[in-house]
Amino acid sequence: MVSLQKGQTVRLEKSGGGTLTRVAMGLGWDVRKAKGLLGMFGSGGGDIDLDASCLLFDADRRLLDQVWFRQLASSDGSIVHSGDNRTGDGDGDDETISVDLTRLPGNVRTLVFTVNSFTGDTFDRIENAYCRVVDSTNRQELARYDLTGAGSHTGQVMAKLVRSGDGWEMKALGERTTGRTFQQMMGAITAAL
Repeated sequence: MVSLQKGQTVRLEKSGGGTLTRVAMGLGWDVRKAKGLLGMFGSGGGDIDLDASCLLFDADRRLLDQVWFRQLASSDGSIVHSGDNRTGDGDGDDETISVDLTRLPGNVRTLVFTVNSFTGDTFDRIENAYCRVVDSTNRQELARYDLTGAGSHTGQVMAKLVRSGDGWEMKALGERTTGRTFQQMMGAITAAL
């Protein structure tokens, strides 16, 4: 497993070598607990609804399709969203986007993964947020990027997978932005292509 820093790129391969066929992008987060008296009584200020999205682009940077909580699968069925988690409760991935790389149309060159707060909560209230890529055939984590840093942003362009020869590369982006849906973040998304 590779732990990426912002701007780093890693070639995604099976642990024993070979081409990946199915991967999953997992997103996890926790709600930051309140400090002082409120924290003593377990008041963290309520749940936070973060949403993961995957956007499919061609070589000309045209948006071909999108997968998010309002469209849980790509039109060709190669990408499937696990569904909306509105709390961040529990351990492990809170939302997962599964990608069958063998079924992706040949004109898809880049997959961009984003996260945003649909309710408009800022990342000041979030901790332990991460995204990770897992080989779905053996559940092995291939790369992880910690979405560090509190701030007044409501979204991040997390990472992108780029077709490279017969395989794929992951680049950690971590571009902070605002927007309650990926549509409101398109300026930052297209800039990251």
